[in-house]
Amino acid sequence: MSTVRPCLDEDRAAIHAIVNAAAEAYRSVIPADRWHEPYMPRRELETEIDAGVAFWGYETDGALVGVMGIQPVLDVDLIRHAYVLPGSQRRGIGAALLGHLESMSRRRTLVGTWAAADWAIRFYRQNGFELVSEERKTMLLKTYWTIPDRQIDASVVLAKPPLNDSGGR
Repeated sequence: MSTVRPCLDEDRAAIHAIVNAAAEAYRSVIPADRWHEPYMPRRELETEIDAGVAFWGYETDGALVGVMGIQPVLDVDLIRHAYVLPGSQRRGIGAALLGHLESMSRRRTLVGTWAAADWAIRFYRQNGFELVSEERKTMLLKTYWTIPDRQIDASVVLAKPPLNDSGGR
């Protein structure tokens, strides 16, 4: 039996483990100065939750195998920290989580990911997101995220529904 459900306080260790196991895929594709061990320290996870990231999990046979966060910021919802355990990938878990989070939102949804993570970009595009221009990307990352400039340089943003080219949010 599989289900999408909100993550609880007692799921934090599992969230942490899933994020760090799945993030290994980024080790060789993101800039070396942006990789650290663990990829997401426990304190960073707690900071993200305190900042309003609500995690949802995909549970199979009583165990979380995937997680994805949603965070309302100003006038958009951000998809944050979308990870599926390596042994459970390519089974529709990410799409199920994303679809569930989208069903909860009535606002534009943005997601940021590493520019070199072609598999992540492909996943979001297959699920109706569109890449924003390089110029818009920088403005969006500085408006809706709190990340260093070096990460901005190495990232992309995708939007659903797509943004128009009028320059507004």
